[in-house]
Amino acid sequence: MVGQVGWQALVESTVTGLGYELVELERSARGLLRVFIDKLPNDPSGEFITVDDCEKVTRQLQYLLEVEGVPYERLEVSSPGLDRPLRKPADYLRFAGQEVDITLKVPFQNRKKFRGVLEAEGDDWRLVFNDGKQDQALSFSIEEVREARLVPVVDFKGRRRNKPEAPADAPSANAQEDGGQVSS
Repeated sequence: MVGQVGWQALVESTVTGLGYELVELERSARGLLRVFIDKLPNDPSGEFITVDDCEKVTRQLQYLLEVEGVPYERLEVSSPGLDRPLRKPADYLRFAGQEVDITLKVPFQNRKKFRGVLEAEGDDWRLVFNDGKQDQALSFSIEEVREARLVPVVDFKGRRRNKPEAPADAPSANAQEDGGQVSS
């Protein structure tokens, strides 16, 4: 049987070997093993994890865990979600320019939680935010951060299919939805 560190290394090498990034591993009571995966930056197959991606990793990990004798009751493989955690320096670099939520270990000016745009500043990082009055910047190192997550961006308009434009006098295909009348 493989030890705690050993099985984690096996999972990580398997996930990366399949062309994904291991974001996080969780092991909880009752044998639940959760594996959060993400696409690598600039992946030609797209930027979002799909069900097919999760299925591919699940099948490989089930085989690996059985062969290595790693005990578990249930295996869940999923994307890190819209509020993806930032853990490693590479995560911070990858998501520089994005809006993030940061919780510091020690309060700064009586605050631990900040939301702003992440910027690289040499070996350290900077969060540019508005305090309600003006733009401010908070410089920090990754060691000072308890938790950092992307701010979810939901764009429902981006998910719509591109429909060909109908002539201006043609009734809409969704006339009921649009409040229009369909004439025969």
